Amino acid sequence: MIPLLIAAAAASLPLASAHASIWTSSMFGFNVTEQTFSYDNRAVVPLMHMPFSQWWFHGHLDYPPNAGDIFELPAGQAATAEIACNKGATTWYNSSEGGDIRSGDDPCPGGTPAAYHTTGLDDVKGCALAIAYTSDVRAVQPEDLVVFSVNQTCVWHRFTDFQVPARMPPCPDGGCICTWNWIHSPDSGGEQIYMNGFRCTVTGSTSDVPLAKPKVARRCGADPEHGHPDPSPGNCTYGAKQGLYWLQQERNNMFEDEYDPPFYNDLYGFRDGAQDDIFEDSYPDGVPEPSPEQTAVPTPANGGGSGAANSEATPASGAAAGSASAAASSASSTTSTAGPRPSARGFRRSTEHTGVPVGFRTKSFTQSRKLSAADIKNRLLKARRSFWPH
Repeated sequence: MIPLLIAAAAASLPLASAHASIWTSSMFGFNVTEQTFSYDNRAVVPLMHMPFSQWWFHGHLDYPPNAGDIFELPAGQAATAEIACNKGATTWYNSSEGGDIRSGDDPCPGGTPAAYHTTGLDDVKGCALAIAYTSDVRAVQPEDLVVFSVNQTCVWHRFTDFQVPARMPPCPDGGCICTWNWIHSPDSGGEQIYMNGFRCTVTGSTSDVPLAKPKVARRCGADPEHGHPDPSPGNCTYGAKQGLYWLQQERNNMFEDEYDPPFYNDLYGFRDGAQDDIFEDSYPDGVPEPSPEQTAVPTPANGGGSGAANSEATPASGAAAGSASAAASSASSTTSTAGPRPSARGFRRSTEHTGVPVGFRTKSFTQSRKLSAADIKNRLLKARRSFWPH
């Protein structure tokens, strides 16, 4: 009953509280409408306080894409996805309920940035693509999906590039299963996660090295809002990482406070772009045990890197220079609803830390959103007439 009430409340929110989703004909739930379920379960509806069956793949496993529809991931290149508040703002407008409302690169025509939960470009928190190397979507579990690409300037553009690691191996027959994942800033809208699944395949692959088993990401980036202006690279999870599953009734792997969400950016060791250290051979010498006190930062093989150190492999302190080859270990890859793991985020609360200062990377902003009052009014009227039910 609680998820139904939450969904109903979300559907009744004004235009400024609209939401967003990736859109591709290869996604599960591509044609789900407001009437398909007993509650509003469209792809753009946020997920919070839900049982696993409802938040996992947005509860859309019974609504697969048409046979043959698959999203291509070119190894070593960018895969361009479309992200929008409504299908009508994308290439697939002809199958939307409200028709064509496209407006160039604008993800939410007729709305302000508040429509996709941000106060501005400096307030976006990033989104991510993750992959599981199986074509059987029902076999996929949270522990199977590896984040392989992050765009820290998300959600901001309708056309959003995701850099694909050059060493991505080919998918099995039938393709792979991918997910789009987003958690927005707490400054604009309620706390929630977004997750949508789709069928995908890697093209142009030149490597057969498998992806490593993903671990739980750890809070390790600069956190000035909580008194830590410098990152703590020794507390990062290096290598393959799981998605951030938070604020649900079960199967969470993040236990942050409701108004202190985790993000797909440097704060949790997700560098902007391709995650190039996610392979089984990325750290042949292993990685040090992560902790707020850890000063050694591992060196990824074959290029790449991750975490708050931005692939800089030197230890933050010479005293621990020899510990980079310690036994491979990271946060536990198991999920639980029992409570937080203090070591994964404790430095933010009570432990002093040192680290290598890094800048927070953002992409250049090329699209002006300064509209005249008349233009805004016309676009709002058009949008409301065509598709804004909430």
